[in-house]
Amino acid sequence: RMWRKTRKPNPGSSCIGTDPMRNFDFHWGETGASGNPCDETYYGTEPFSEPEAFAVATTIRANPNIKAYFNIHSYSQMFLTPWGWTDELPPDYTTHMALARQAVAALTAVYGTQYTYGPSAVTIYPTSGGSDDWAYGVLDIIHSYCMELRDTGRYGFLLPANQITPTGEETLAAIIASMKYIQNE
Repeated sequence: RMWRKTRKPNPGSSCIGTDPMRNFDFHWGETGASGNPCDETYYGTEPFSEPEAFAVATTIRANPNIKAYFNIHSYSQMFLTPWGWTDELPPDYTTHMALARQAVAALTAVYGTQYTYGPSAVTIYPTSGGSDDWAYGVLDIIHSYCMELRDTGRYGFLLPANQITPTGEETLAAIIASMKYIQNE
């Protein structure tokens, strides 16, 4: 749980792995990503160079009726909407924010956990080659989001075991609220 990158060796480097969240073919290798294989944000040798990113893309492409995509990981307590690669607002910004507001309200109602929400590039930091931007920008999956789960930095990636189940419960509440929003569109 402490390894951010994939485990595939990088040719010509002693550093292992690629950040799979910078390996998707949408504004790949641009802002917030590194060409240095030793960096945590290394974007890989080419888009979808990593089997993990390729498998996610292949699965999504094989299912053209997908209505929502969630990229879920930790940590920061954020519900992020497109875009990550630019601070320009996407065409569906109003819809994204309405769903995010509803999802975060449902999440907060479970245990009172506070989440920030908004476009990735301005809410956390710019990043390119992400799966959520790719799903929205390439496949037109309007409801494409990134959830950064607990916590805000006290424990970071070493979230105590007693917070794992509550995190799952509140995350499920957010996803259910998101699905209800989409169903009612």
